Amino acid sequence: MTTTAALAMSLATAEAADMRLKLAGVVPVEHFGNEILKQIEKDIEDADVGLSVTLFEAGQLGSGEELFEDASRGNVDLVHSVVYAHRDPVLEINSLPYLVSSFDEMEAIYLNKDSAFNEVFAERLEGLGLKLLANAPEGFIGVVAQSMPEDATGTGDKGLNIRVWSSQVIKSTVEAMGFNATTMNWGEVFPAIQSGVVDGAICCTAQLAYSAFATSDVGKYFIPYGAVVENTTYYASLETWEDMNDEQRAAVQAAFDKAAQSYFSEAKANEASYLEQLKETGYEVVEVSDEDRSAIAETVREEVWPGIADIVGQDVIDRLMVSEN
Repeated sequence: MTTTAALAMSLATAEAADMRLKLAGVVPVEHFGNEILKQIEKDIEDADVGLSVTLFEAGQLGSGEELFEDASRGNVDLVHSVVYAHRDPVLEINSLPYLVSSFDEMEAIYLNKDSAFNEVFAERLEGLGLKLLANAPEGFIGVVAQSMPEDATGTGDKGLNIRVWSSQVIKSTVEAMGFNATTMNWGEVFPAIQSGVVDGAICCTAQLAYSAFATSDVGKYFIPYGAVVENTTYYASLETWEDMNDEQRAAVQAAFDKAAQSYFSEAKANEASYLEQLKETGYEVVEVSDEDRSAIAETVREEVWPGIADIVGQDVIDRLMVSEN
């Protein structure tokens, strides 16, 4: 090796061993996900592979949609947020209604790195300049509302207009359930509910309904329909990922693998307690029986699922169904 080549390699190694990473999250300050972000920061730095981490919690660097764009451009290195389908319709698989019905099924599909769901997810993110690190399901989501929906536990007209995220699938889902739907970013939800622009939102597990809405005195009702899995995602800028050396990538991946398992375990263990905490704040938690939920799921599957293949592709649906079965 020439002296020049050796010097170039030495400089490249030094540069790779001295990286400062921006880690951004969006969950509210009170949410347990922020403690896990702090653990990620510690685990990466404790690995002593030349990486330091600066943590930006609770939307300090923007909404989930904004972080998605910034990470794809390399402006943010590591992100924890929900992944939306505004850049790729195949990512609508993140909004598939009634795909799973238990935490065991949730773990098998969302946490298992070899599942078809994760394979498709990783492929689509890579095409957008992002590296999937891990999916971290938080549980089943319901609706937060300012007033009690009509026919709250059925599929009749609810008499309410609720926020949905940027997903045609979830819009069709809530409409099949009897709601009117308005699409808006997460950052717009609070003022929209407070001003009466919308009457509520499909958005949240009991934990998030408590930490985001109840503690801020927004909304009065929580209806646990369990229609969709609240699947949050840990991902990296592909540009940043490729700039790391193998040792650094291994340390980062290990930190996020640990985080995803912790996130899921925490959510699974505490779902019931957050329903109680919601009630303690004055929220009314509407009881939805298993029979009612099954009837709603049947209607949604009949009305919504036939159109999903037109959005994500029949080949994707076939891959997911083979994996699930």
